[in-house]
Amino acid sequence: MGNYLEVKNLKKYFKTPAGMLHAVDDVSFSIEQGKTLGVVGESGCGKSTLGRTILGILDATDGQIIFDGKDITNLSERKKKLLKKDMQLIFQDPYSSLNPRMNVFDLIAEPLRIFHVARGNELENRVSELMETVGLSERLIYSYPHELDGGRRQRIGIARALALDPGFIVCDEPVSALDVSIQAQILNLLQDLQDEKKLTYVFITHDLSVVRHISDEILVMYLGVVIEKSPSKMLFDNPLHPYTKGLLSAIPVPTIHKKRERIIMQGEIGSPIEPAPGCRFVNRCMYATERCRHEDVALSEVEPQHFVACHNLNSMHTDG
Repeated sequence: MGNYLEVKNLKKYFKTPAGMLHAVDDVSFSIEQGKTLGVVGESGCGKSTLGRTILGILDATDGQIIFDGKDITNLSERKKKLLKKDMQLIFQDPYSSLNPRMNVFDLIAEPLRIFHVARGNELENRVSELMETVGLSERLIYSYPHELDGGRRQRIGIARALALDPGFIVCDEPVSALDVSIQAQILNLLQDLQDEKKLTYVFITHDLSVVRHISDEILVMYLGVVIEKSPSKMLFDNPLHPYTKGLLSAIPVPTIHKKRERIIMQGEIGSPIEPAPGCRFVNRCMYATERCRHEDVALSEVEPQHFVACHNLNSMHTDG
């Protein structure tokens, strides 16, 4: 199967009084149809900006986005609007993303009305169908967002994203604002929908324990760049970059008899504004050398399908 989405050397910079902020810097990846790419990293690493740039909400500074065989990097506003039928976004905070003056029916019907997809009885039937698909009770149809809990609000957000039958959805931290028990329900719903509708996801999160089971492949970002990329199981079984190892060590182990060595990352986080040459993780890396401070490091394939951006993998394995 060919690639459904291909991102090549994508850059998104923002002008600031201090200089150019490199939010997304030379990011490349591809996803097959029906698969999920997990994008992980701390707040400020550029993962949400990456998602919004792919969707055309933000204009790319450089690079190329190819979706379903078509270059969509620099589309006109009219073509961007049409693209929303195929590419959608599920927001992080379901409360702030929903208009508090609209009830459940109007919130779900809104995209259908905007694109003139349905009206009258057909519109009512489509909204009922979408509510059933995402597990919202029919009795809630005239409820308002403030009357619902976080899980139900996020189900409205998912129904809105599904309304136009897209093939691709960016899930931007869709469970981080929810209770843990509700998180599992929403993740299961997203996986069921993917199986049923052959959806393709970019799943953005700072929580590696969430992304583990939903992702086929994982991209680890740090200050705008990709520092590790591999199939999900491979990343958890054999993390290679010191940053990835630190992130994985922070995941709680669900048994008192098993201990995981906690890796505490020391040092200052660098600035994404006019970043200096060299590795962006250098200030927090215990293996850093002078080479890391002055020489840019590219992603390289260290084993089949496993890419890492690090100058010192050999010395790490020697120490470990």
